[in-house]
Amino acid sequence: MKIIAQNLGKKFRNEWIFRNLNYEFQSGESYTFIGANGSGKSTLLQVLSGFMPHSEGIIDYKNDSKSILIDNYYQHLVIAAPYLELIEDFTLTEIIEFHIKFKPFKNNLSIPEFIDFIELPKAKNKEVKFFSSGMKQRVKLGLAFWSDSEILMLDEPTSNLDAEATKWYLKNVQEYSKNRLLMLCSNQSSEYEFCENILNIQDYK
Repeated sequence: MKIIAQNLGKKFRNEWIFRNLNYEFQSGESYTFIGANGSGKSTLLQVLSGFMPHSEGIIDYKNDSKSILIDNYYQHLVIAAPYLELIEDFTLTEIIEFHIKFKPFKNNLSIPEFIDFIELPKAKNKEVKFFSSGMKQRVKLGLAFWSDSEILMLDEPTSNLDAEATKWYLKNVQEYSKNRLLMLCSNQSSEYEFCENILNIQDYK
């Protein structure tokens, strides 16, 4: 799987968030976008995900050298971010059941196995609206890790996580990004110290 950006740019009103991005992102590699808060890291990730339109340039999504229509691109990626909401009235079990209708788990892993993986067995019948922000983030990350998709996108992955949950993230992120295209937004080096490719958003202003 590849994402090829050619002269890619995004602006809001008269301000360019980034511009002249020429880069090829490939499966089996990890990429981190760094920069100060508000610099445009999340915007770049959302543009590359296809969730937000770009203002100029071209994005080409390729699978085995064949281009993928942007309308079908969502089938190949999963994203976890603090600003993406879970359905508050669902229980944890219902959230998982809903998710796997669209993004099945790898290797036919089961819902009970997933709940054990995210270390929330006592919350399986609890409504998400009663979860702490850290519990919600762990659910989002877990769903992203286990989803059967070629591209894994993480925005501020340890946001709202305590020290133990951060260790859980660091333990699993490398394992579950193997043979995938990993894109990560962060301004905390501990979140991406394993990453091979670092792109500073300031270089594309």
